[in-house]
Amino acid sequence: MDAELLSSARHVRAGSTDAALIDEALAVLLARHRSAEFDAGYATDDEHPAEEPDEWGDLASWPRAAGAT
Repeated sequence: MDAELLSSARHVRAGSTDAALIDEALAVLLARHRSAEFDAGYATDDEHPAEEPDEWGDLASWPRAAGAT
């Protein structure tokens, strides 16, 4: 554990327990991880646009096909 980092966190959150500081830090870490997962998903969408066909066809034509039925 980085003693200076812990000391700074204790100063910023005076009155909080170490457990509360760790809980908050883990919540932020997980939120950033989820955000990075979403960003990676959007990057994949950018690499393969909806109009690009694959073995199932192309996603862009699906709403038109669904509306025609």
